[in-house]
Amino acid sequence: MISVEDYAAQDALGLARLVAEGEVTPGQLLERALERVNSLNPAINAVTQLNERDARRQIERGLPQGPFTGVPMLIKDMNAHVAGWPLTNGSRLYEGFVCDHDSVLIERYRQAGFVLFGRTTSPELGLTSTTENRLTGQTRNPYDPERTSGGSSGGAAAAVAAGIIPLAHASDGGGSIRIPAACCGLFGLKPSRARISMAPDAAEGWGGMSTVHAVARTVRDSAALLDATAAPVAGDPYAAPAPSRPFLSEVGAPVERLRIALCLEAANPTALGAPALDAIAETRALLADLGHEVVEVEALPLDGPALAAAQQAVIGANVARVVDQRLAVLGRDAAGDLIETVTAMLADGGRGLPAPLYLDGLAAVHGAGRAMARFLDDGGFDLLLTPILPDSPPPLGTLSLSPDDIADYIAAIRRYTAFTGLQNMTGQPAMSVPMGLDALGLPRAVQFTARFGDEARLFRLAAQLETAAPWAGLRPPAA
Repeated sequence: MISVEDYAAQDALGLARLVAEGEVTPGQLLERALERVNSLNPAINAVTQLNERDARRQIERGLPQGPFTGVPMLIKDMNAHVAGWPLTNGSRLYEGFVCDHDSVLIERYRQAGFVLFGRTTSPELGLTSTTENRLTGQTRNPYDPERTSGGSSGGAAAAVAAGIIPLAHASDGGGSIRIPAACCGLFGLKPSRARISMAPDAAEGWGGMSTVHAVARTVRDSAALLDATAAPVAGDPYAAPAPSRPFLSEVGAPVERLRIALCLEAANPTALGAPALDAIAETRALLADLGHEVVEVEALPLDGPALAAAQQAVIGANVARVVDQRLAVLGRDAAGDLIETVTAMLADGGRGLPAPLYLDGLAAVHGAGRAMARFLDDGGFDLLLTPILPDSPPPLGTLSLSPDDIADYIAAIRRYTAFTGLQNMTGQPAMSVPMGLDALGLPRAVQFTARFGDEARLFRLAAQLETAAPWAGLRPPAA
């Protein structure tokens, strides 16, 4: 049996190697993961559902030979369909719903050799940057249980940071991979729009703003997972450009001298605290040591208020559609207490939105993509460097979808997503990279954004930073 220490020290590819070499069995890895859930989850509330019997059946039937054969995997409780498993999307609207098929992404996880054994928590419909809901309660940051682990993939990030598994499925519609990764000291990549298919249940998410991938301890795990899952499916409305070679081959590959734009001003002007400023300063110095050029720019060529209105229109219309579809299934005229305060507000706004205004929102979103492409091209920039969080991860309750004061919530969500929503609108790939701990002992991070379709450059730089300033030892006290 693999020891707890050896299990926690390995990334997913490392665990798969141990299985391939016969040093450990998939069943033993599952046992260790279940033990970690039992010992660690009560304090963090990151795992909302265990499917141990299903996991053991997967192993008994024989696992495919893939890059992650035998590695335990948790699936976010958001949109991903796993045959026979409940799916709640963090909402009482979906209580009792059981999936009757696998999403294509889940099929690819199985083909890669993962052992699927449970789900991680999410806020209702993935609508905020914390992981708190009325159905499963609050998910806590392993570094400080009074603070958020981020959202909406906060359960995934807390599980990985705590050492339950080395990487976990996640999704991102406005920062929901990158913010939890930043809160929990992990590597989080949001891929380009349509890099990973949402078949067969959706053509796109939130007008193309939402995508899926993972939070991980290591860059190589993230790259190998993207190789295993990123391919279009017949019938997809569009797809990201195919990479020239496997993403895993970019990890450790030579990194050309990069010209990187640094911007500290979000489209929604946001004051930065010491953790964000210190992380940027240290990253800037590290990049210079590595031979890269960093050029500070005052602002990006964007209309912040127009983009905020566009984002609200697109998300509100989508929320209204989801809520009303589910109410029709339930035979109810109104949601009542089945949904949270902010969800109801967004749904009401979406129902009253004229179709031309929704199309105006999409036009503004697509315009932002063109504006950022011109910005990078005209400046000769390879990447954009920004903060990701404006400060330390906030206390639980700050970003709850059922706030005491809706005005406080709106101010808080605008502040904590100020640097992450843009990439969802432009479709660009972006990554959250750990940068040590702040004065409170909480993780810090920075964000890099590349051209549409250029995850390869992000992986090359991320691997270089991981080598120059390793974060593998960044662990919460109980992990």
